[in-house]
Amino acid sequence: MFVDTAKVTINAGKGGDGYISFRREIFVAKGGPDGGDGGRGGDIIFVADSGLNTLIDFRYQPELKATDGGAGFKSNCHGADGDDLRVKVPVGTVVRKNGEVIADFTKNGQEIVIAKGGDGGFGNQHFKSSVRQTPKMAEKGEPGDSFEAELELKLLADVGLVGFPNAGKSTFLSVVSNARPEIADYAFTTLTPNLGVAAVDDGSLLIADIPGLIEGASEGKGLGDTFLRHVDRTSVLLHLVDVYSNNIAADYKTIRDELKKYNPELAERPEVIAITKIDGLDEDIVKMQADELKKVAGDTPIFTISSVAHIGIKEVLRELRRRVEESKKVTELIEDEDDEIQTISLSKEKIAESWKVDRFEENDEVYFVVTGEKIEKFARRTDFGNYEAENRLRYIMKKLGIERELHRRGAEGDSVIRIGDNELTLLEQ
Repeated sequence: MFVDTAKVTINAGKGGDGYISFRREIFVAKGGPDGGDGGRGGDIIFVADSGLNTLIDFRYQPELKATDGGAGFKSNCHGADGDDLRVKVPVGTVVRKNGEVIADFTKNGQEIVIAKGGDGGFGNQHFKSSVRQTPKMAEKGEPGDSFEAELELKLLADVGLVGFPNAGKSTFLSVVSNARPEIADYAFTTLTPNLGVAAVDDGSLLIADIPGLIEGASEGKGLGDTFLRHVDRTSVLLHLVDVYSNNIAADYKTIRDELKKYNPELAERPEVIAITKIDGLDEDIVKMQADELKKVAGDTPIFTISSVAHIGIKEVLRELRRRVEESKKVTELIEDEDDEIQTISLSKEKIAESWKVDRFEENDEVYFVVTGEKIEKFARRTDFGNYEAENRLRYIMKKLGIERELHRRGAEGDSVIRIGDNELTLLEQ
């Protein structure tokens, strides 16, 4: 069964909690802190595998979870790190989080960390100082990334077959490759995309048969928008048109319009046209249909073929191969130019350290919300309810300049400060 979309819940491992402990030895009256750190939570890593061609496994495994890190222990023992979870996905898989693309798998063996495990919390050994000899605090392990991921499979192929239902796409694919799509003399025989490899002289082409499109496909009519996603990844389009069409030019324009509505870039994709099913037809009729098509196709090359009779097949494949090679050269040139473009942006460190303070009023009560990657990370690892841990967080806010901004925005000692899912007062009460 071919499945090209799926939703899956992602849960990276939680970091282990730090440990609170003090050395207890016979001849050491006051042993120092020796609580160990928690282990790091496991990551979730997706790996592209060219041996897969469907997302069906995710329908039966809708939740992916890496293992948590172990808690620290006495005698400075570090908690065990959680095991990473490695998940195979088909080449061509796009992963989205809240609609935003976070991973795009285009090569076999490509690995991307989809969700990072949480860092382990520090044990109390880290918090000893000249003024704090017996720290009774340790950090909590940080939660791992957790979200619902949307997976979409876009077939990666050199050539995408497009055209009206029953235009002869499946027959063409079955003749030029080892693919065996369902073929019958009625529309919408193909309900799922098919892939086949066609031999061309000393090379080959990977060809995708996209289910037949109809007018309104870009808006979902006839499941068209479901199938059009697979055209996105093809280098060249082979547009098949039935020679028996009553209005061959209008049929061609309809499909072109649907491709353009779905993605304007598809209108610029290299294209080859093949008029199909010419076997047994008078040459004058075939020429008349080709001439009608030339009026709307411009300089696009037009071939007349019969898949069943193997007429014109080799010529079409050679033209497709030439177009694919040209397309790949252009893509490589664009990528090289992109690599040379220099951009000025904040460093990752600067972005992590940035923060923001917002003031809110609710039912005559004022509270402040602090956001920022670094300060939120510290808050997640704070053991709220432990006064030493909360005071450490207050000290960090002071060092980062957040405390001063809170005062500037009108915060007082008993003002409520919210950071992530937790809150504390500006000063210890």
